[in-house]
Parts: sequence; C-alpha cells; structure tokens
Amino acid sequence: MKIATFTHQGNTRLGVVVGEEIADVCAVTSDLPRELLSLLAAGPAALELAARATDKAPRIALSQVRLEAPIRRPPEFLAIGLNYADHVAETGRDKPQFPIFFNKQTSCVNGPYDPIHMPRVSTALDYEGELGFVIGRRCRHVSRERAHEVIAGYLIVNDVSVRDWQRRAATMTLGKSFDTHGPTGPWLVTPDEIGDPHNLELRTLVNGEERQHANTRLLFFNCFEQVETLSTVFTLQPGTIISTGTPGGVAAAMKPPRWLRPGDTVRVEIERIGFIENRVVEEPPGTARIE
Repeated sequence: MKIATFTHQGNTRLGVVVGEEIADVCAVTSDLPRELLSLLAAGPAALELAARATDKAPRIALSQVRLEAPIRRPPEFLAIGLNYADHVAETGRDKPQFPIFFNKQTSCVNGPYDPIHMPRVSTALDYEGELGFVIGRRCRHVSRERAHEVIAGYLIVNDVSVRDWQRRAATMTLGKSFDTHGPTGPWLVTPDEIGDPHNLELRTLVNGEERQHANTRLLFFNCFEQVETLSTVFTLQPGTIISTGTPGGVAAAMKPPRWLRPGDTVRVEIERIGFIENRVVEEPPGTARIE
C-alpha cells in the first residue's frame, strides 16, 4: 500500500493511493484513525482494515487533493551522517567505523510539495536526498535479522541542511532542524511494495539538473543495521522516521559551493516510491512570533 495523509475540502485524513487517485478509506469506516501515527500505533489489524477498505472507498483524483507529510509530527526524527562512500570522499572525512546518528527536531517536518524557507540568518542552504523508513512497532533490542519486522514502510526525505549552523555547533541538530527543513513523503510505501530496500535508485535534481545519483545498495550501514544500533540504546516508537543518509553531490562540496537560493526547486526521486519536490522561498516575516 501507499498510505498518504491528504487534505480535501478542508478536511485532513488518511487515504490509500491507487494509481492517480486516492481511496478515501476514512469515508468507509469510522474505525480507522484519521492520522497515520495513530494508525501505526493501532497495530497490524488497523493496517489490514485500511487495506480492506480500499476497494470500497470513494476515489478522489490526486490532482484534487493536497498531500501532507505522511506523519506530520513523528515522535522522533533521526538521521545518519556519512553513510555513502562518495559523500564521505567529498567531505574529506574518513569512513565511519560506527554509525553517526543525529536528530532533526520534529518541528522541521514539511510536506512533500511545500516550500522550504531560506533562513534569514544564513545563505548556506543545502539539500540531501535520502531514503527514509518509519518504525511501525514499539521495539527494543531488535537484531538486524528481525529489523524488517518493525519497519512499517519507506518514504523520501530531503534532509535540508543549513551548513554554517551545522558546523557552528558541536552537534548537527541546529543546522538540521530549521522549520520546513524536513520535507517527507509523498506517502508511506509498505515493505511488500518496496521489495529490497537496499536496491533502490535515488536522484536529487535542482532546477532540473541532476546533483545526486546513487543506489541504496551503497549504504555503509543499511536500514536493518540502523534499527539494530538504535534499538540497542532506546525504545523505538511507532511513527519514528529514520533517514538513512545522503550520497555525494551536495552543494557544500562543490567549488565554489552552489547553495540553494529562493526560486530554486529541489526534487528527490526514489525508485518504487515516487518523488517529492520543494521550492525554496525567503523565510516569511511572519515566522517571528510569540504565542
């Protein structure tokens, strides 16, 4: 299944994407949660209910709905650095012997086609096209051999990075967590439709120009190894997003750097999932507020 969060006629809810349409499964039964996070927390029976409801659900053309981030406020948003050889090489760093994890604040989550803000405090705005996966079951101490059992599905992530703020701090959190800097989507694809997550083509394009092209088989630490490492340390919760790292081709490594600018469009494509596409805009003045 391709499970999406969408808004239509002012109402936001879950749907299942079928071709160029979305099946409005929440219109069929009131037993389904309207949010993906709640659906995952409800367990496998809820996913089966959504699958059964798909055939009976009314269809809406995708062109008539607004696709939202599949999980708009995940319990955690984790990512890994330096996980492709060509990205390690372009940074001048050594291959990590242990995975380098960091967190993106969940307030950075953004829709698959929503604008990315150019921060008023920086001009060093960069893209990072990545495969992401979502935890579907509360779990701890999961071996890599069983890790596939706790993954609910896969999506695309643009790990947008503000490089000067990333380098300014001892951790990467600040440079990775600006509002709007976590576009995800366009939907969650369940593992049965993905097959091998470690053999997917990934491309990032800026204004139509290919900047990144890799295959997930080149990951140093694959999805299952990442689950093993993280779950050794803490309990993983349903809805947690884990972004698996970016390949070479980031703007920061170019000479001179080719930072994103307002008006640029970043498109990240991953085989068997689809694409997300976000336009860079100036950070609006209304973001300064006290509520």
